[in-house]
Amino acid sequence: MKPRVLFVSRERFRLPLDGAQKRKWDAVASVVDHRVLAAAAAGSPTRDERFRLVARAPVLDGPLFYLLLPLRIARQLRDFRPEVALVQGIHETVAFLIARRLVGARTNVILDVQGDWHEATRLYGSRWRRLLNPVNDALAAPAVRGADAVRTVSTQTTGLVRALGVEPAAVFPSYTDAQAFLERPPAPLPERPRALFVGVLERYKAFDTLVAAWKLASPQVPGAVLHVVSDGSLRDLIDPEMEWSPRLSAEGVAAAMDASWVFCLPSRSEGLPRVALEAAARGRAIIGGDRAGIPDVVEDGVNGFLVDPDDADALADALVRLLSDRALAERLGAAARKTGEAWGVTPAEYAEKLRTLVESCASRSSSS
Repeated sequence: MKPRVLFVSRERFRLPLDGAQKRKWDAVASVVDHRVLAAAAAGSPTRDERFRLVARAPVLDGPLFYLLLPLRIARQLRDFRPEVALVQGIHETVAFLIARRLVGARTNVILDVQGDWHEATRLYGSRWRRLLNPVNDALAAPAVRGADAVRTVSTQTTGLVRALGVEPAAVFPSYTDAQAFLERPPAPLPERPRALFVGVLERYKAFDTLVAAWKLASPQVPGAVLHVVSDGSLRDLIDPEMEWSPRLSAEGVAAAMDASWVFCLPSRSEGLPRVALEAAARGRAIIGGDRAGIPDVVEDGVNGFLVDPDDADALADALVRLLSDRALAERLGAAARKTGEAWGVTPAEYAEKLRTLVESCASRSSSS
């Protein structure tokens, strides 16, 4: 019998699942009996056989989500009776620990550390969130030490956990859709130089630095284009001359990468840059921030360039170098493809890593 697993996160899903998400969760369903408690994308249904999604609130969406999360988790613990919960984030894990105590459940919890929890209130959303810095930082220790196991995704996230005296039970990257990004050989670079950014438009992605850098770089590369994919609180920084796609499917992102010379991810904070791995799989050179998990993927001068996320001049110089030199972009892109092949996993391979982690955590519960 497959173990019952409850997945909890703040991630937004759109039902019915399609593309990369469907491939991922179909693979997960082949190894565990699962239910997902998360948030709903705008206009999405909020439930199906596996998913229980929270609709966006018209006001105070974030605070309400976390305020009510312990009660929602408690309901799933009573109704679904999972053996193990895989919970993404320290705030969600604290909510789970509260819910577990409320209902007296024995479900073991795996804390899934995807990034630096210190940045949740510093580099994301409204600047008023910074008032919550002390609370945010204080939650880390009880979440990490209170979890029955911890999974990390990169050198950076592993270091954060070890600093609190906990050794991760498993270290493996987030799901990267190899089918959409690796199944075809890389496309030749298009005639027109283009740069691509894919990521939420928030300060932690250093989108503000990219906008400033593009203003410096674009006059030096006539005809070059910056394509921005996604949305967020910094959308007003998008210049009318930039191309903007609020949302693309995995296949659409792969096509946008094929239409570009270089992929930009100058983030101030990243656990492991999944989208950079996808760009690498499509054979595109990467300009990444020299912080957190990005250096795990980007080797300066080999498959891309590393720059200070707060240095618009350095980012502009890297953009000009790659968008002005087709041969350089092709050489770094070829090396990036090898990086993507090394990191990419099939849905079945990802599910197998997940199954091993879950069964290890479940066995601790049965032996305690």
